[in-house]
Amino acid sequence: MTVDDVDIVASIDKQSFPKPWSKETFINELTQNRYATYLLLLVNEKIVGYCGLWVIVDEAHITNIAVLPEYRGKKLGEELLKKTIQIAKEQGAASMTLEVRVSNKIAQNLYAKFGFQIGGVRKNYYTNNGEDAFVMWVKFNEKQSE
Repeated sequence: MTVDDVDIVASIDKQSFPKPWSKETFINELTQNRYATYLLLLVNEKIVGYCGLWVIVDEAHITNIAVLPEYRGKKLGEELLKKTIQIAKEQGAASMTLEVRVSNKIAQNLYAKFGFQIGGVRKNYYTNNGEDAFVMWVKFNEKQSE
C-alpha cells in the first residue's frame, strides 16, 4: 500500500468499521511508522481490502483488516490474513496478536483457523460503543492452518 491508495483504503475502512481511521492516520502509518506494513487485497486489479501489520522485534500486531462488504464470504479475508502472517514471519516475528470485538464471531472464527487463541479481554476497548475486545494471540512455532 502507498499513499496513493489511501482514499480507497479509507473508503473500505468507513464501510467496515463504526469508527474508521482518518486518511491522515493511514498516511502517518505509511510515512512515519517504521514498524508498519500495509497490504492490499486486489480482485481484478481493484482494491477490495487491506491489512495493517506492525512488527516490533519478534512480535507482530494486526492493526486492522477489512474487506469490502460485497467481497466478504469468499475466503478473501482468509487469503489476506495468510499473506499477512507470511510477511510477519519473514520480518522475524515469532508471534502475532490482535484485538477483535467480543461480538465479532465471524472474525474470531477466521483467526481461530490460523491458531489464534483468546488470551485476554480489553474492557471498553471500542470507543464508539464501549464494547470489550478479545486479545487473540498465536505463536508461530505452534501448528497453524495454512
